[in-house]
Amino acid sequence: MNILLELFVVTFRVLWAFVLAAAKWLVRPKEKSVAGQVCLITGAGSGLGRLFALEFARRRALLVLWDINTQSNEETAGMVRHIYREMTEAAATPRVAGDGEKDALPHCDLQVYTYTCDVGKRENVYSTAERVRKEVGEVSVLVNNAGVVSGHHLLECPDELIERTMMVNCHAHFWTTKAFLPKMLEMNHGHIVTVASSLGLFSTAGVEDYCASKFGAVGFHESLSHELKAAEKDGIKTTLVCPYLVDTGMFRGCRIRKEIEPFLPPLKPEYCVKQAMRAILTDQPMICTPRLMYMVTFMKSILPFEAVVCMYRFLGADKCMYPFIAQRKQATNNNEAKNGI
Repeated sequence: MNILLELFVVTFRVLWAFVLAAAKWLVRPKEKSVAGQVCLITGAGSGLGRLFALEFARRRALLVLWDINTQSNEETAGMVRHIYREMTEAAATPRVAGDGEKDALPHCDLQVYTYTCDVGKRENVYSTAERVRKEVGEVSVLVNNAGVVSGHHLLECPDELIERTMMVNCHAHFWTTKAFLPKMLEMNHGHIVTVASSLGLFSTAGVEDYCASKFGAVGFHESLSHELKAAEKDGIKTTLVCPYLVDTGMFRGCRIRKEIEPFLPPLKPEYCVKQAMRAILTDQPMICTPRLMYMVTFMKSILPFEAVVCMYRFLGADKCMYPFIAQRKQATNNNEAKNGI
């Protein structure tokens, strides 16, 4: 009898979860504040990482920026400081509210810290994390964003590049989370963001190492989320970000069927990050952009493999990475010829 009662309760909770999810589509949840909280972003020197840094800066978070490229990381920090200066000046000038009373922004000591870190190297991650704890404080928001792509067919890809892709895109999430999660658990407060990819939910030909690394990142994130739930640490939130192809230059040359492309163009990085920020600040567990990616993932789960192949071929998604790989190969050959190799 107990199991029947539990089954009834579980059924009710599942249906209620559908109701809540539908309600969030209709009524936009209130965004939480990250002002004054320490936010660490990996791969902050360019692309989505840089845009995430600017968005968190506008929300008055204290930024910790990690990137393997010192120069580009400092460029991002310069943009963040510019935003901080603008907000400080705005806070110093009282605004007149509608009722005639003066309304000033709350004070917050805004700072940005930069660290050169190769997240693909475990010891480098742990040592840099220790520096962050000593010099900045405990991290409240961890955005695992760093990513690389080799751009080679499997049999043409050097083993070293395959290992590098797995280390940066997947293994690094283990190291950064192990470094900062203990304090989050102690405080029962924090937010872990995994920037994965739609290629972590369904795959395509020619980028086996990239797909495997993103599938690994998605699996890690989902398992971690379940572990936090099992430990009843509801104060620690997790958000999985799975965008479609983003126009950052990472996959320059990637093409689907030309008749379909106008309806499914590469995402603008700014749009992708704004959608992700909305999900993060409303504690949404997962965000796929565009929403069509939810349908593709669902169809991949229920359709026979041959049906998926037919769908891929119709969309031109089966070989969409081939032009990108060809461009990378041509660029590599040109560099080798230029260097006399």
